[in-house]
Amino acid sequence: MQNQLPKYHETFIPILTVLGDGKTIHYKDLEKRVRDEFYKNLPEEALGQRTKSGDPLILNRIGWGKAYLKQADMIEQPERGMVRITDKGKEILKKGALSLKELLGDKDFLANRKANKEDDEVGTVDIDASPQDMIDSGFRAIDAQVKADLLAKLKTTDPYYFEKVVLLLLKEMGYGDFLETPKSGDGGVDGIINQDQLGLERIYIQAKRYADNKVREGDIRNFIGAMSRDASKGIFVTTSTFDEKAVAKAHDAGQKIILVDGLMLVGLMLKHNVGVQIRDRYEVKEVDGDFFEAE
Repeated sequence: MQNQLPKYHETFIPILTVLGDGKTIHYKDLEKRVRDEFYKNLPEEALGQRTKSGDPLILNRIGWGKAYLKQADMIEQPERGMVRITDKGKEILKKGALSLKELLGDKDFLANRKANKEDDEVGTVDIDASPQDMIDSGFRAIDAQVKADLLAKLKTTDPYYFEKVVLLLLKEMGYGDFLETPKSGDGGVDGIINQDQLGLERIYIQAKRYADNKVREGDIRNFIGAMSRDASKGIFVTTSTFDEKAVAKAHDAGQKIILVDGLMLVGLMLKHNVGVQIRDRYEVKEVDGDFFEAE
């Protein structure tokens, strides 16, 4: 009988099995059901193991298993906090096996990682990696997953609240106080930021919360047209991406228009702690050579 906790990739089939009836359930309920249905007979000392932040290690590993299956489009998140199996996941479940090697080579997994630029951030640690390499790679992997979760959350949030998120982010980045425009008839402008106390330098803000659609040239044109004549700077933020004509239109505009796509947005939110919280801090120590100089 197995006496050790499963690796995260060993939870793939148990996760798909719990979701196999096609019902949509909360991800926390999923993690607990997988634990209780597949690993309840593990020794208490194994089930009682905790991460450094104090969370149950078994639930943490199931959570990572869920995250990888989601990247491979074997499970989906139809609404905030909820998960369910996809048709692709059901086919895998029929096979009854899914190795980590198979998942890492899955075309949808690779496509999603490329779309989220995770290969650039996570990298691969080989057997010759130093402990520091493994620590750094682990932090990058966690950051990449948080960014993906944050972007998914932004894509389902209320569009008006998304506008406020963008303005709060810009304030945390050191810009001045913002003024929200009326929610109706704003003419393509969602907020105005004064870079100085007298309002001599103003930045116009447009925030578009799109799930999949790209920002097009017409969106940029409308934004430029809505900017006041005395405004020379604008920031257009989206949870999606910009098509080539939109990028060209912003580049050729008389005003300076900065484009912020979804990946850049969540990167800035992590950097400035907007919409995220610090879960734990880790310290890596080394011997203080100066301490022993007096020997």
